[in-house]
Amino acid sequence: MEETTELLELAVGFLFRKFDFGNLSFTPLSLLIGLGLLVALWNLSTLVKRILHSRVLPRAGLTSGVSSAVSTLIGYLILIVGILLILPISIQGFNMGTLSVLLGAVSLGIGFGLRNIADNFVSGLILLVERPIKVGDRIEVEGVFGTVMEIRARSTTVRTNDNVSIIVPNSQFIASQVTNVSHGDNLVRYRIPVGVHYNSDVKVVTKALLEAADGCENLRKNPSPEVRFIEFGDSSLNFEVWVWTDTFFDRPSKLKSEVNYLIWDKLKEYKIEIPYPQRDLYIKEMPAK
Repeated sequence: MEETTELLELAVGFLFRKFDFGNLSFTPLSLLIGLGLLVALWNLSTLVKRILHSRVLPRAGLTSGVSSAVSTLIGYLILIVGILLILPISIQGFNMGTLSVLLGAVSLGIGFGLRNIADNFVSGLILLVERPIKVGDRIEVEGVFGTVMEIRARSTTVRTNDNVSIIVPNSQFIASQVTNVSHGDNLVRYRIPVGVHYNSDVKVVTKALLEAADGCENLRKNPSPEVRFIEFGDSSLNFEVWVWTDTFFDRPSKLKSEVNYLIWDKLKEYKIEIPYPQRDLYIKEMPAK
């Protein structure tokens, strides 16, 4: 019993032992309290972001992408204000002067090895404020084509049509060219190439292609589909069917497949042939036997 009491006294004494570093002082107990407050602050920030993103902001008429950006910025603000309030509680003597010294040390660390992390963090803030991309957008960056699922402090999650999540550093969206199919609205145009035999009547081909496009329920009627006679190819007359959609903007391969099936049926209905590649071989002289 006496040993237990001694251990308890030692533990209590250690928790209340004061450590001094210049003008700063703290105890293990104050650090534990600060750590507990930081965990509570993080959970509060996460809860506020979730409520704003899923309940409050959508009811205000904001889209999912805007709601995500606003809720994330508010979450960052809560974390910053909370940390500034918690630090003086955990560390006595902590003030704005100490904060400036700490920021100077962080800047030095960034210069020596944390530059990429800082670049990605600042780029994440730019993405949230300027919103060149937002959650739900269909984008292509550095060969990655997919839907933006989440924008975090350091990176952005992009999910492809194969249900593969690609983690892209935020700096890529600032330093590289980004194609945002959904910027403004989801209306996009696709060009579907078709080659037919030289014996085909181009007016009949145009009619068949337009009927095929009109038969696809996933295409917009306004703007209406168009057919363009592109060129006289080596083995075929080459056309393009220009179609518009705002529902299959994120599934171009599936949409083109549907239209191609309809085109194939129409070409068969109008007896329009699709040629094989042809090559003419001229023999100047037969080899001697």
